[in-house]
Amino acid sequence: MNKVITISREFGSGGREFGRRLAEELKYDYYDKEIISEIAKKTKMSEEYIQEVTDNKPHNLYPISFGHTFIYIDNYYPLHQANDIYVEQNKIIKEMAEKSNCIIIGRCADYILKDYDPFRIFIYADMEAKVKRCQSRAPEGENLNDKEMAKKINSVNKGRRQYYEYYTGRDWGDKLNYDLCINTSNANIKELVQVIAKLFK
Repeated sequence: MNKVITISREFGSGGREFGRRLAEELKYDYYDKEIISEIAKKTKMSEEYIQEVTDNKPHNLYPISFGHTFIYIDNYYPLHQANDIYVEQNKIIKEMAEKSNCIIIGRCADYILKDYDPFRIFIYADMEAKVKRCQSRAPEGENLNDKEMAKKINSVNKGRRQYYEYYTGRDWGDKLNYDLCINTSNANIKELVQVIAKLFK
């Protein structure tokens, strides 16, 4: 059986960078946004809509897609659309795990692959560190102050928690659901990866 590492992470904790660097160090395949792209191919839904759904508990978005845009219609609760996406996500993540040694970021992979015995990591940080990291990586034109950025971080993490707990019945971030929890608040992620990689070599 292939070696699989799943990484769940708080927004702003550096979990994506950690996963990418660890994959490079171990020479494992790395899957993150590639999952969204594959779901889009199989469901014919826009990547933007799929990203929205996988970051939140099923809600009232109706996926009418035209090119790269989609329309919102109030009071429509597309539970079946969200479930269709989750079913495809399950298939794709399992295919990735069966293909090679790999690292998979988010999207309930730790739960979906429970029968594959993945090594499950959760990355977190204090709010000050998350705000600082998000501001240093903010897209051009986004000028949020500390309070506004903290609000955004809390909103994203709330969505991730709701999505995870809705589909898994588990508590997102509960240490009992992971093999290793890492606080990146005062850590140099590049150096941290060098240490953690030794666990798998």
